[in-house]
This record gives sequence, C-alpha cells and structure tokens, in this order.
Amino acid sequence: MKLNRSIAVLTLRLLLGFIFFMQGFGKVFTFGVSNVYKNFFAETYSELLPDFLVQATAYYTSYVELIGGFLLIIGLKRDWALYALASVLVIVTFGHGLAEPIWDASHVMTRALMLVPLLLLPKEWDRFSVDGLMRK
Repeated sequence: MKLNRSIAVLTLRLLLGFIFFMQGFGKVFTFGVSNVYKNFFAETYSELLPDFLVQATAYYTSYVELIGGFLLIIGLKRDWALYALASVLVIVTFGHGLAEPIWDASHVMTRALMLVPLLLLPKEWDRFSVDGLMRK
C-alpha cells in the first residue's frame, strides 16, 4: 500500500509538472515571452487592464509555469512550486473571465484537480523526489 501511495503521488506530480513545464517551455523558448505578450496578452487585455500589468502577467505566468513545472518534475520545493502554480491558475481564471464569460474551464480545472490533492496529501508519501531524498 505504501508503494501505491508513493506511485500515485509521483504520477500526479509528474503529470502536473509536465503540463506546466511544457506550457512554460513553449512560451519562453518556442514563441518567446515578448511574442506571447504581443500576440495573446496585449491583444486580449490591452483595453481592459494597464499595459504594465498585462506585460508583467505574461512574464510571471510564463516563467512560473516553466520553473514551477520543472521543480514538480524533479520534486524539489514541491509545496512552494504548487503555491506559485496555484497563483497562475487563479490569474488565468481571472484573466479568461475578464475577457469573456468562462463556459469552458477545462484548461484550469484539469490542473486544479491535480494540484489541490498534491497540496493535501502528506509529503511523506512523495518518496520519489529530491525532497524525499533530502528528508532521508
């Protein structure tokens, strides 16, 4: 049973980590955050929010997804990574809701349904991680 719990936590952590990491990787390295800002953020939110806030949000969410996702994948500072990624989910939900009514929240809910259990499950169950190795 202990192995099953550890594998379950590992699976959740890796799935969520790779989802965020690949999203952040695409924004930072494939498209470039400045292009993401110009083509997605500014286009949608320029009339709704001050430009400096929209630009800061583009950079914040992109880098938190990349770094937080990587930290989850390796299992280092898991809780801090989850806190930062939870803030991204709140920002994204607010942003999408500000732009238009949110009828399809699947892009946020899938991640939230993996993130919240990771926050609630005991850290001791997360044995296959850098944090787990450091606890020993």
